[in-house]
Amino acid sequence: MFEMLTYQFMQKAFITGIFVAVACALLGTFLVLRRYALIGDGIAHISFGGVATGLLFNITPFFGALLFALVGSLSILKLKDKAIVHGDSAIGIISHSSLGIGIFIASIAQGFNVDILSYLFGSILAIKTTEMILSVALTIVVIGIILLFYNDLFYITFNEESAKTSGIKVNFLNTLLIMMTAITIVTSMRVVGLMLASSLIILPAVSALQFHTSFKKTLLISSLIAVITVCCGLAISYSFDFAASGTIVLFNAAVFLVLLLFNKVKANIPFRSSRS
Repeated sequence: MFEMLTYQFMQKAFITGIFVAVACALLGTFLVLRRYALIGDGIAHISFGGVATGLLFNITPFFGALLFALVGSLSILKLKDKAIVHGDSAIGIISHSSLGIGIFIASIAQGFNVDILSYLFGSILAIKTTEMILSVALTIVVIGIILLFYNDLFYITFNEESAKTSGIKVNFLNTLLIMMTAITIVTSMRVVGLMLASSLIILPAVSALQFHTSFKKTLLISSLIAVITVCCGLAISYSFDFAASGTIVLFNAAVFLVLLLFNKVKANIPFRSSRS
């Protein structure tokens, strides 16, 4: 363990992974409770178009993905708010259109290469210092916004209609939430890849919800699970030469299954009261 941390690439992997894990876990709790969890998948598909465009025009793929993710996520929200199509249909239209753009660009650029695959499936062990700094900075911004608007975000999570009548700027907060999700998906791109990015948003949150505790405690538990699974996934992948992204996601899935089975077993154990 200590030998692993002496390598600079592992230090960068752990720092980036921990920050991104916390941001994904916090946002994921809000999104899962609002039944918006799969929007992460949609934004991941949208981001792929930005990655391919960036590689084609020799622009940093991170910025290409971030631009596509922000524009695409706002387009989804606009389609949904204008009632042109339902929310899931809006996600499908924008995400698959952007995915098509990415595949088309990749085909005219002589197909997929190692760069594209590293963004699709993650390459946290090869992350650059600039990417680490950018990921950490964006994550801090996301966490800061959540803390700043915590009460209002909590309100719209459980009762959006009541929040509207109370004078809370619901449309602004929804826009803010989806933009933060877009930023977080892109920052997690190098950790687990675009194809698995939404797993860091969904799995820690649903695992934390198995504890059936208060909302604040759920946020803390979700963050703790995300950090532990990322660190354990990185350690296991280093020790056994596994793919880091897949190991992290499988570790998350294992935690969820253990907690789910524990609750099932606990629910089936009859309660016996003792008499003095």
